Amino acid sequence: MHNSLRISRTLIGLGFLSFLIAFTPSPVSAGDSDWLSPPYNYIFQFELPQAPIAKPKTSYYNSTTKVWIDFYEVIIKPFQQQVYPNLGITNLVGYNGTTPGPTFHMTKGREALIRFVNQYDRPSAIHLHGSYSRAPFDGWAEDTIRPTYYKDYYYPNNQSARTLWYHDHAVHITAVNAYFGQAGSYILSDPEEEARLGLPANKYDVTLVLQSKVYKSNGELLSPENERESLYGDVIHVNGQPWPYLNVEPRTYRFRMLNAAISRTFRLTIVVDGQQTAIPFFVIASDGGYLSKPVQTSQLFISMAERWELIVDFTPYAGKKIVIKNARDVMADEDYNATDRVLQFRVGITVTNSSNNGPLPAELSKVPFPKPKSGVDRSFKFERSSGEWRINGVPFANVNNRILARPTRGMTEVWELENSSGGWSHPVHIHLIDFQVISRTGGRNAIQPYEAVALKDVVLLGTNEKVRVLAKYAPWDGVYMFHCHNLVHEDHDMMAAFNVTQLADFGYPETTKFIDPMEERWRDKLYDDKAKDLRIVESETLPFFSSLDAYAHVGQINDALDQYFLTRSSNIPTSSTKTSTSTTKTSTTKTSTTKTSTTKTSTTKTSTTKTSTTKTSTTKTSTTKTSTTKTSTTKTSTTKTSTSSAKISTTKSSG
Repeated sequence: MHNSLRISRTLIGLGFLSFLIAFTPSPVSAGDSDWLSPPYNYIFQFELPQAPIAKPKTSYYNSTTKVWIDFYEVIIKPFQQQVYPNLGITNLVGYNGTTPGPTFHMTKGREALIRFVNQYDRPSAIHLHGSYSRAPFDGWAEDTIRPTYYKDYYYPNNQSARTLWYHDHAVHITAVNAYFGQAGSYILSDPEEEARLGLPANKYDVTLVLQSKVYKSNGELLSPENERESLYGDVIHVNGQPWPYLNVEPRTYRFRMLNAAISRTFRLTIVVDGQQTAIPFFVIASDGGYLSKPVQTSQLFISMAERWELIVDFTPYAGKKIVIKNARDVMADEDYNATDRVLQFRVGITVTNSSNNGPLPAELSKVPFPKPKSGVDRSFKFERSSGEWRINGVPFANVNNRILARPTRGMTEVWELENSSGGWSHPVHIHLIDFQVISRTGGRNAIQPYEAVALKDVVLLGTNEKVRVLAKYAPWDGVYMFHCHNLVHEDHDMMAAFNVTQLADFGYPETTKFIDPMEERWRDKLYDDKAKDLRIVESETLPFFSSLDAYAHVGQINDALDQYFLTRSSNIPTSSTKTSTSTTKTSTTKTSTTKTSTTKTSTTKTSTTKTSTTKTSTTKTSTTKTSTTKTSTTKTSTTKTSTSSAKISTTKSSG
């Protein structure tokens, strides 16, 4: 590869770059041989890049809980990258000025406080996808970080080992922010489990972040800003590089695959270059961690936001080129000239390290599947109505009615998800919980073999499909989102909320309640000199968060929930299946006093506070009363931003 063609990442201070997402109309469709973007003539000519590794700035140890908290700081900022070697430079916005953002390697049992600082001219919100974060740290879409502000996100890192990812979740502009670079990987590992399984590690454990984009003739990205259906993209990226190659040794590798595209679903196969016969591989893990056993397959569906982990054995292919291919006609997605290719492996002839290169164990994990349950508790239809994407006819902008479910904390429910259209698919993401896919009818009409032994947080609701998922709504109470993860659909307005209701007589002595995702004290703050002082972080910020006892006793809380329902089995509330016609007006609530050993925190009453109208386009602006939030007048170019808050009610536990 000639050095002049090497992709370089030049971080340039660009000030406020509202021009970079200027809208250019995009074609609705094209033939399989056509390009939307300028033809990319460098397929498999550039090496696969790897994101930088995030490093903590300091750490704090709580001698009472025996838990460490690692502190990180991430800057959201514009930067430039040479994507097309023969065209102009591309303006992007990413975490620490890279795309993907830095990869977090976390150890189970060590909590994290990550300070995201917004040095761009648009609001952001951060969702750690796959984490059971408390509601104020989950990335509620309206809980945005204003330009020149920061927000501290407090994460548990105490679930089963898994591949998570973090990405933007700002209301109405998630697609734009994620597409231009605000996404990254977050890997949670369990050292004891890794030692037991003996899977490929270190340089043989590779993260692959898939995306699909469209470029203009000058090398700039075509923005999804005014797109209302889908932006499938015709330039396939892996780790930010179009169609890269990766040098591998003739041995086994572990690949952590994430689909971070905003609209494209992939159906992947692996073949010897120039041949058609698919090479079998093993699927070992999903969104929710390890499968119960390895599943051999020759194809993999991976929709937006899904993670699947693969074991591929290159031993028989020394000296050959192997290609990850994408099928044509996947769901309703548009195909273009080179969307059938993803990544090339160049297999060497020498193995430099034979450790962790043996056969896979017959059992990977004892997956904590929810207790089986018959029937359907709630049904949700994902549809397009009156030009809007809706769930049960309700758009997210309908503040008074967007809480479509109130599962009781600790209860197991079956949700039925329906897509009655053949025109598009919907990857459905439910925050907070892991679920089990228990049935699929219509469309593909079957659960995929690797889905059957997995816990998930995203399920591909294909064209004309109906899927049932089973989940325990725990460990926390509070208000969370669920939505389509085609980010164009999510932004316009296929997103709703559910309120995991409090148990009035639970009796477990929780130190702090985290119910309202818009509670004022957890909102963004000005990034001033005090916020930049690491000594204050060490002496005040980290001890305060540690004193909240937000996550340290999750095991005891889960045990207490199980015991609660064992002693009340005859009086368990039933859930209503009629959620689509709910007109319950959600009200503001009082958040409970935080009891800490080192910090006094007064009782915070959530009430109507200052709001201001944000300039918008194409989306109706609802000037509603908001609770627990101040929203500043923030210009968001051509994007509409609702001025409403979570609007929740936490007093009722009925469906």
